[in-house]
Amino acid sequence: MTFAPIIPWPLLALAFAGILGFTAWTMLRHGRTMLRHGQSRPRRTWKPAALRSAAVVLLLLAALRPGWSGGQAQTGTADLDVFFVVDTSTSMAAEDYNGTSTRLSGVQHDVIAIAKELAGAKFSLITFDNKANVRMPLTQDATALQTAMATLQPQNSRYAKGSSVTGAAQLLKERLEAAKQQHPGRPALVFYAGDGENTSAEAPAPMDAGNVAGGAVLGYGTSQGGRMKETSSADAGYVRDKTSDTPQDAISQIDEDQLRAIAEQLHVPYTHRTGTQPTSDMLSQSRPGAMTAMTHDGPGRVELYWLLALAAFLLAIHEPLRHFSSLQSLRPAVRKEPTP
Repeated sequence: MTFAPIIPWPLLALAFAGILGFTAWTMLRHGRTMLRHGQSRPRRTWKPAALRSAAVVLLLLAALRPGWSGGQAQTGTADLDVFFVVDTSTSMAAEDYNGTSTRLSGVQHDVIAIAKELAGAKFSLITFDNKANVRMPLTQDATALQTAMATLQPQNSRYAKGSSVTGAAQLLKERLEAAKQQHPGRPALVFYAGDGENTSAEAPAPMDAGNVAGGAVLGYGTSQGGRMKETSSADAGYVRDKTSDTPQDAISQIDEDQLRAIAEQLHVPYTHRTGTQPTSDMLSQSRPGAMTAMTHDGPGRVELYWLLALAAFLLAIHEPLRHFSSLQSLRPAVRKEPTP
């Protein structure tokens, strides 16, 4: 059994001593009263005081918060800034996630799962294709994040001009620095989600990990690749490979080497997401050591304080009932009119 007192130990010890001393003094005083009046039978006037003292003692024991290790822990994440960096280039429309779903649909599922796990943190959403954009600044409004992710769509192939896998590097760096200036010492997590396909003519710029405390690079897609629709419309056609001699649908493949390089630059783990693994596997890999699920006082535990509080309530319930009965007896009698 473990204890997690809600007030300091010295104050609890002082309160225990005071209650026990008061109870002993009350019983001793009534004992002397009985002897002084020569009563052969003990009076029961000490009983209410003893019951009240016992109830207070039980409440003090409940304040110790006894419990056993185990149970479901709630992650304390109120002091975290979480940045989601999501690739929205046309290749994220490739239909090779969990069978025939798009890669972006996998990102949407995983981002919401991470947000639920880190409830209480501040979230920001940055997307990139031809250019990077802050879709949502840091906020604790998880509903806003859900809405932003639900409305996210891959870039229309007509406007695709080639994108860099680190196209959001500079914008992310600026947002991290701004968050650090606003809340010094507050950890920042970065979750990068993409397929690693670099279609820009320039080499990817390095990702700065100066203010990154943890997170993960999440990879989507397969080595076999998948076809991409030109738009998010259900009846849209597939993107065509214009470099091929024979007309055929373009195929996008994941580049895990590129994604692992980004993970190394950010100093976070890389995990491949295919839609077949449970979300818990992703979180166990992506969460840094400091993010082990904890309550505010320690690992998950089964709380027992409520049993002591319930016992104290049962001991004290007779007091209001007794007073209620007394009030009932004080009601004036109903006068009856004399019979003529």
